[in-house]
Order: sequence, then structure tokens, then C-alpha cells
Amino acid sequence: MTPRKPVTDWATDWDHLDPRWQEDPFPIWDELRRSCPIAHTERYQGAYLPTRYEDVRAIANDSTHFSSRRVIVREVRPEPIPSPPITSDPPHHKPYKQMLLPPFTAEAMTRLEPKARAICNELIDKFIADGSCDVAQQYTRHIPVKVIAHMLGVPETDSDLFIRWIHQILELGITDDVVLMQAVREMAGYFAGHIAERRDNPERRNRPKDDLISQLLEARIDGELLDDQHLNGMLRLLLIAGIDTTWSGIGAALWHLARTPADRDRLIAEPALMPTAIEEFLRAFSPVTMAREVVEDTEIGGCPIKAGNMVLLSFPAANRDPAMFPDADKVIIDRKENRHSAFGLGIHRCVGSNLARLEMTVAVEEWLKRIPRFTLAGDVAWSEGTVRGPRQLPINFSS
Repeated sequence: MTPRKPVTDWATDWDHLDPRWQEDPFPIWDELRRSCPIAHTERYQGAYLPTRYEDVRAIANDSTHFSSRRVIVREVRPEPIPSPPITSDPPHHKPYKQMLLPPFTAEAMTRLEPKARAICNELIDKFIADGSCDVAQQYTRHIPVKVIAHMLGVPETDSDLFIRWIHQILELGITDDVVLMQAVREMAGYFAGHIAERRDNPERRNRPKDDLISQLLEARIDGELLDDQHLNGMLRLLLIAGIDTTWSGIGAALWHLARTPADRDRLIAEPALMPTAIEEFLRAFSPVTMAREVVEDTEIGGCPIKAGNMVLLSFPAANRDPAMFPDADKVIIDRKENRHSAFGLGIHRCVGSNLARLEMTVAVEEWLKRIPRFTLAGDVAWSEGTVRGPRQLPINFSS
């Protein structure tokens, strides 16, 4: 990314692209929560940053004053690109979300689990004899890519293409509109080709509709098929949301276990604890920050909020709020009560939460089965922008 002016006052000039935020945002959020729980910046054409759980929840549940038509805080604001349901406001949001629920039920994930476990083991097979690997590059990034490609019915071999687009849209595109729009156009062209191939190929039409592209081609709202713009936008959303977020969550979980052998050993000794641990990893290392556009003046937590600004809706900051979570700064893998917001709050709560939980659980379980002893082997690099997770995670291990 382009070098940026350093932040001198997080309350009045915050910047989520500042290297200090990238490396360790938690002290920043803690200080703001004490001194200025809703910070503001003139960067990004004006944007607010709430850091308390109650304020994040209030904004997420208020679609009157806060629109979802733009969900990333960027330097520029091009015309909104429809990617329903995430960019849709009521009443248009509900039918799109209902359309996506059936493929992501808990029952559907049960059917997907053997494929996910096979993917994890195929990846581990490639490096286990080496005694070391970059977990982020050789393991965590490939799991959600291959799973979502399988679900969509597109080639898993296109994974490098998907990862490039995501990097351009969620990181580089925050400050470079040309890069952003080029990636969007390439993605749109890619899915337009797959849509056309299914429409025009008789063999495809006669096969069972077991992939998401085929299912969405036949889905209807008020009796009408989706137009190509909204269908393509939904597919782009599924690809982006289905990769970077879970890649980041798996990586953060393994990063923590590499640094915390007591938790690692406990999970191996008490495998029934895994679901609770996964929820705690989701809370403590929530990867996803969304945004809203302020469309009407309002007030949140006693702070005036002005129309025309953006809001960085920091679910990760909310999940570290001690008013909501006792010992919020600690990772407690047997935390009993954990109403975290890692999957969002309100009507836009993530439709793929069951998929993310499955992938995280399977990825950590299969890793611990095959590689129970492992340590950090060097510096960790974290992503920039909307989604936070390890992008370089060197690990030494003995199988």
C-alpha cells in the first residue's frame, strides 16, 4: 500500500491502515474505549470508529440511519456495486438472504465435512515431511478456497486467481480505485462465463443442481429469476466472504496455539472442548470489520453522528469490550458464556457462520492430529484493511 501519514491522535485521526493497527490493534481499541469510545477521522472522507459492544450493536441494528450499500471504508466512494444480501437494506435484504440460507445450514455442513477433512489432509501431506512450513501460505489460505470452489462448482485450480482478487479488493483497493475496479471486472467476467456455460450446456442443465451457481440460476424472488447483475454480485460476495475471513480465523487460531502450548495440549487431551475453543478464537481474533454509510444524522452513545460519513463497524473491537466479556483481553478456551459478534450483528449476521465454524474446527482438529507439537519459527505478517489475519506464519514442528 501507499505510504501513509502516521496517526498522531487515534481519537481524531484514526487509520486502520496504520502499521500499528495492523500489528497490534488491541491497545488502540482499549485506549479509545476508555477515552473516546466513538472516534472520528477526516480520512476516508470522514469516518467514525465505535469500540464498545453496545454502540456497535446499536449501529448494526439501525438500518434507518446506517446503510449497508457500502460495506468497506475506502479512500474514494465509487458507485455502490450490488452484492446482495450484504449490500442490501430492508426491505430488499430479506429475500436475498433467505435464498442463501439452505446451502449453509448445519445439516448441509455435515455433508460437506468429509470433503473439508480430505482437503486439510491433502495439504498437510505436502509439507509434513519438511518439519516446517508457512502455515498461512501452505495450509490456512487453501482450505476455504478449495471448499468454496467445491460449493460453487468452479475449478479448485483457480485458487491463486481468487486470492489475488481478494487481496486487490479488500486490501489494495482501499486506497487504489483502479485496482479495485479491475478486480471487480475480472471477477464479474469470470462468473459471467460460468453462468453462461451452465445456461448453454445441455449436459449441465440435466445434471443434479448440486452447486451454488446452478442453484442460484434457478432461484426466484417474487416469482422472477435473478437478473445477471444481482446473480453475479451474489457469486462475487460468496467467493470473497467465503475465503479471506476463514483463512484469517484459522490462521489466528493456529498462531495462538503455537504461542500457547498449554492451550494446545489441553485441546489434544480434551477434544470435546474444541467447539468452545473455536468460539473463543472467533471472539478473541475476530477477523472481520464491516462498514456502514451514515445516511441520516443521529446519535450513538451520546456522540452526534453526521450523514455523509462512513462507520467502521469493528466487530473485533466489540469482542474485546470488558463491559461485555469478563477478562476480554484473555483467550479462555473454556469460556462458558460467549455471545461474540464475530459473525456480525443484526440483519446482516453472516449467512456462512456454519461453514466458517466447520472449516475452522476441521482445520484445527486435523492439524493437531497430524502435527501435535509446533512452535513459531519467525516473524508473523498480518493482513491490512478490512479483514485481519496472518499472511505469513512460519512454523517448526515434529509430526
